[in-house]
Amino acid sequence: MIEIDAITKIYDGTPAVDAVSLTVETGTITAIVGTSGSGKTTLLRMINRLVEPSSGEVRINGEPTTGLPKEALRRRIGYAIQGHGLFPHHSVARNIGAVPRLLGWPRDKIRARVDELLDLFSMPPDEFRDRYPGELSGGQQQRVGVARALASRPDMILMDEPFGALDPIIRTRAQEDLRRIQRALGSTILIVTHDMEEAIQLGDKVAVMDAGKLVQYAAPAEIIAKPATEFVSEMVGGVDRPLKLLSLFPVSEIVEEGTVDGPVVDASTSLRDALSTCLWSGRDALLVERDGAALGHVTLAAIRARAEAHG
Repeated sequence: MIEIDAITKIYDGTPAVDAVSLTVETGTITAIVGTSGSGKTTLLRMINRLVEPSSGEVRINGEPTTGLPKEALRRRIGYAIQGHGLFPHHSVARNIGAVPRLLGWPRDKIRARVDELLDLFSMPPDEFRDRYPGELSGGQQQRVGVARALASRPDMILMDEPFGALDPIIRTRAQEDLRRIQRALGSTILIVTHDMEEAIQLGDKVAVMDAGKLVQYAAPAEIIAKPATEFVSEMVGGVDRPLKLLSLFPVSEIVEEGTVDGPVVDASTSLRDALSTCLWSGRDALLVERDGAALGHVTLAAIRARAEAHG
């Protein structure tokens, strides 16, 4: 658990972060979102003391971070940034194993961890272990950067706009990778982004920053349905708010008994994607499967009713 208690950072008499308090539960993703200059990156950097707070306190599992040497603190916290920050003259394996080497892990344990993470990111170890960053695509480099942040099994991972430089298709895949791996490992992640769509898709909770202040901290569905300020409402976007809500829920939530002909969707498909499939195919209902077995069907009417309920 991360407890941020009235944390403040003042530059030249002006607060960049102004008395922010929030609690991040273990094993969750918290997305910190805001426009440029909102204080989100400064807030993130005060957690691992890359920036020292002017006042307030950060506690990790009840322990104030000020009581730890900075180097020891940072080795407990994974850190991934936009552009990945890989060492260009080191192999993929050496990049991922950087922090475990600093911690004195045995060579065989480091190799096993590197291979485990490459497998998790769908990068076969025999194919990628000995490559260099310059030989990888942008998306592959970003995966290696995130794998490096995960390598030492840190208490938490801080991510500052990690997917900002990726094109939209690769970015979506990277977000899906992160969510899948976070669920598999139970990691605690704080991710900074300027993109509300990304925050909503990734975060178990979303912290919205505006001019150094925390203006709302809530689950994505609440952020969309009940924005606390006009600023939050503008970031969410008013017109397509029901569609954003549909993206948060799987079809399994409104599946009905019985089979239908036509397109098939998996039970984990979002209601937004199911709506698109209905509209593109001209169908009023879709067959829903789980692990290849028919689960039931979902209707266009039911999807629309869910959207209208939150509209």
